[in-house]
Amino acid sequence: MVRVSVSTLTEWLRERDDAALARLLGARPDLATPIPADTSVLATRAGSRASVARAAESLDTFTLTVLDALLLCDADTRSVTLAEVAAMLGAKVPRKRVREALATLIDLALAWGSDDALSVVPSAREAAGMFPGGLGRRSSELDGKDVTDLLSGLSEPERRLLATLAEGQPTGRSRDANVIVPLEQAETPVQKLLARGLLLRLDAETVELPRQVGLALRGANPMGQVKANPPPVQTTARNLSTVDSTAAGEAMELIRHTESLISAWSEDPPAVLRAGGLGVRDIRKLARELQVDEARVTLLAELALGAGLVIATDTTSPQWAPTTQADVWLVASPSQRWATLASCWLDLPRLPGLAGSKDIRDKVIAPLSEELRRPLAPASRRRVLDALGEFEPGTGVDSVDDLAGLLAWRAPRRGGRLRDDLVHWTVREAQALGLVAFGALTSAARGLLADGPAAAAKQMAEAMPTPVDHVLVQADLTVVAPGPLEQTLAHEINLVADVESAGGATVYRISEASIRRALDAGRTSTDLHELFRTRSRTPVPQGLTYMIDDVARRHGRLRGGTAMSFLRCDDETLLAEVASSPAGARLELRKIAPGVLVSPVPLADVLEELRAAGFAPSAEDSDGRLMDLRPSGLRVPLRQRAKGTAIPKPPSPEQLADLVSAMRAGDKAAATRRGRTVALAGGRGADTSETLALLQEAAAQGRSVFIGYVDGNGTASQRVIEPIRVGAGVLEGLDSTRSETHRFALHRITSASLVED
Repeated sequence: MVRVSVSTLTEWLRERDDAALARLLGARPDLATPIPADTSVLATRAGSRASVARAAESLDTFTLTVLDALLLCDADTRSVTLAEVAAMLGAKVPRKRVREALATLIDLALAWGSDDALSVVPSAREAAGMFPGGLGRRSSELDGKDVTDLLSGLSEPERRLLATLAEGQPTGRSRDANVIVPLEQAETPVQKLLARGLLLRLDAETVELPRQVGLALRGANPMGQVKANPPPVQTTARNLSTVDSTAAGEAMELIRHTESLISAWSEDPPAVLRAGGLGVRDIRKLARELQVDEARVTLLAELALGAGLVIATDTTSPQWAPTTQADVWLVASPSQRWATLASCWLDLPRLPGLAGSKDIRDKVIAPLSEELRRPLAPASRRRVLDALGEFEPGTGVDSVDDLAGLLAWRAPRRGGRLRDDLVHWTVREAQALGLVAFGALTSAARGLLADGPAAAAKQMAEAMPTPVDHVLVQADLTVVAPGPLEQTLAHEINLVADVESAGGATVYRISEASIRRALDAGRTSTDLHELFRTRSRTPVPQGLTYMIDDVARRHGRLRGGTAMSFLRCDDETLLAEVASSPAGARLELRKIAPGVLVSPVPLADVLEELRAAGFAPSAEDSDGRLMDLRPSGLRVPLRQRAKGTAIPKPPSPEQLADLVSAMRAGDKAAATRRGRTVALAGGRGADTSETLALLQEAAAQGRSVFIGYVDGNGTASQRVIEPIRVGAGVLEGLDSTRSETHRFALHRITSASLVED
């Protein structure tokens, strides 16, 4: 039996046209780096185990089955026919599908040849695994025997055991394999089958079903049940505007929750765990504040970190704190804020869905920890979204399990043990981001995938409801926002009221505490009355008017300034109560004039201490006007992060054409007969007088030269050049393969030979 050599693949590749080689390099970009010197180098790389295994990851279930059929026909050691491969697949598999799968394998240089002489690269057997097609290895003991006749004499337990191995993996475990005994001494089915040679003993507890037995049991279906077509996916068509508007609502919620996270971590930044990441208590705390589940908090935190909105402080006790970039994000338009988060998620080299699971040491994986880093995560997300994008706009999958099944059929070797989980996580996160709704890809998502964040932001802006400039104040002291509020109005309403429920219409609740918060921020009762009078489309309830006036009256009776700081009040009784309180003692308050107390403590601390003691002071400036002394929240500068892509971009069509041309030039150079040669010792370039003389002689006589050349990236190649001019440290000549004039730096030429006619 003659083994297929790499030179056979080399010759076949050399005969392929440029378009076919370009397709190969585009489909298997690992073959293009570094640039192959010629097609023999390309063939060697194409047949390497690692490259073949990488290429096999892109194959669908049926194409892998056809590759298994080729291996079962021993196409790695001899040429086989299409008829042999088709027979191995079974009569039920359409010949057209077999040809399509073979064309894919040939385009990828995993197989080559014609219908009557097909071969595969030898390393395909290693990449396929030990048991291609689920069939075991041949047994020399069964060669020349009628296996069907041997099977006919078996008992029912023996046949049932063999049938089980034939349907799945051909190996099984049994203690009866400890030793092979003669048939007359065998008692169990395993012992009897081992004695008959219908099972092979691998070790004391493992047996294997020989290939001849597996084929006999499978009968007309040697490869078992062949999945020639992808599994069906149940879908439902909806109006695209419904999909987009629903997703826009989710996008608004995402923005609101991210704003809340930034606000919460500004006031009380959580600590970074000793091992890195965010603690369980901090996750649960934020989940309670936002009224969402912990998975949602994990996603928000990962997005905020990925978008540069939060970062771990570089201190002895690091904390997760908002960055200055968060302030830029907060003032952007809603669609731009959404696009920042969506594009960040698409390229995020992390898996938020893994948070909360156990690692190999049985420890819980924390959000924001390094254990969530997965460089291939962006490619996995795009694969899921691209699959959804194949359906008509507005058409969504009814079940994520169907989608996972489709992707598993398309690339069964991709994704590992998390393959199906990745699909579910991606769809769930895409729904939270407003990229998917009702199982369908949104217009903004299609724009993000095709044209980037700017196009996606424009499409999301069209889907988002127009911001409203009014609210509806209710008698129960709730405020209804019938849509997203204008940015200025939203800021004022969030200052004076608390969100009670969110959605298409947000409901706020006004309380004494929320009014006091607005007064603490420098708003007066007049400001609040004017806000509701001008912005409410419903009459302002009398109860709200009374509440604002009552809180403002109590709030403004005690005022503070800086002396380090001072307190003033017209009510001497209240002032005396403050001075004599435990808080007054801690603040070292002392009376300096009727109605005036001073303290050596900063005003912000004085106000905070008195409020904690039950008083309601407010701050004023030098003109007596109320002012906001609330801390703006912690901010840290955003450090520059190294950007990198998990998967290099595939070569462009122009680059592919250059690669093919370079290989053609290498082939021609390898086949060229050489005459007088100048080899440059010690790695020196072509600056010797002998080399210059040879090149100048070739230019003068119109003769071609064979040169060895190393480019700026250190890639060596060989070219046949027709010199035109030599001088100024440059060889200018015609590359006969491309019929173009090129310039070669003389110091990069490693050898030069005259080409014999």
